[in-house]
Amino acid sequence: MRVLHFYKTSFPDSVGGVEQVIRQIALGSNKHGIHTDVLSLTSNHVPRTIEVDGYKIHRARLDFQIASTGFSASAFWRFSQLAKEADVINYHFPWPFMDLVHFATRINKPTVVTYHSDIVKQKNLLKLYKPLQNKFLSSVDRIIASSPNYLVTSDALEKFAYKVSVIPIGLDKSSYRSPTQDNLNYWKALFSGRFFLFVGVLRYYKGLHILLEAAKEIDYPILIVGAGPIEAELKTQAVELGLTNIFFLGLLPDEDKVALLTLCYGVLFPSHLRSEAFGISLLEGAMFGKPMISSEIGTGTTFINIADETGLVIPPSDPIALRQAMTYLWEHPERAAEMGRKAEARYWKYFTAEDMVSAYAKIYRELAQK
Repeated sequence: MRVLHFYKTSFPDSVGGVEQVIRQIALGSNKHGIHTDVLSLTSNHVPRTIEVDGYKIHRARLDFQIASTGFSASAFWRFSQLAKEADVINYHFPWPFMDLVHFATRINKPTVVTYHSDIVKQKNLLKLYKPLQNKFLSSVDRIIASSPNYLVTSDALEKFAYKVSVIPIGLDKSSYRSPTQDNLNYWKALFSGRFFLFVGVLRYYKGLHILLEAAKEIDYPILIVGAGPIEAELKTQAVELGLTNIFFLGLLPDEDKVALLTLCYGVLFPSHLRSEAFGISLLEGAMFGKPMISSEIGTGTTFINIADETGLVIPPSDPIALRQAMTYLWEHPERAAEMGRKAEARYWKYFTAEDMVSAYAKIYRELAQK
């Protein structure tokens, strides 16, 4: 069986939550006898097709972008050719250009949509796009939501609930490169003692401006790993607030990220908008047995982090509540450690890549046999 995944960006050109999901599915699919192709767009001068870890990545040239939506003239032909060889097509939503390619190429193959997020920021453009969105979601055979929380709170998914399956995003811990002792010692020397950790792309919906407000009046070290569009803005805010306990570390190699996940006291995930549909780095915190702090936004974040069991859940956009949550964990180390143990147990029960890929493989085979 051959499955084609289609999304605007992919690993290794881009490393984000959706790209991570596609990669985890691709890595695990070989064990199920499924060959994987991934088609995405890029503006870089790179080979059009490469093979990575047993699956193929194909690129079409990114011509321009409007409101975070990439467009590509060559993608129509590339998609059409790859789709003809595929048994199932797995789209990754949202990406309005993908809808256009779907209808323009008229490929008669079984189709799955992994529904990663509602469209939240571009509300005015959504009014124009909504008819196409509904037509696209109506036309596909199956829709996959990443959590029951998101399914019941998404207006867009409500009318298609009859064909929605919930498959939680899963991670393969063995695919994370273990840090060397020298690497661990390096970070211990830089940040001795306890510290909180945030990992992710620095985007508007991550709630990091709220975290900086919360960091006032406390002196717990808070490490921020990642880069992104609002990095300069956040650094300016930290300076204006006079914060000396915030450390922007930028993008780091995976080995360093894993070292910090291993060493940190707890994981912070203050995302405050529904654009944060799941929270891969929150799940990484659970996978490494750390207590978590997240906001209740009606998405998968509170499917990962169960209030007062695996961590603390606070109202969104509330820096005082976030500060109080950090203080509670800091002042109750035994309770924090217990939450971390329960977080890791929940990861092994619900969020392994093996379980995720098995569920996807089952759906692929059901659709291919129709």
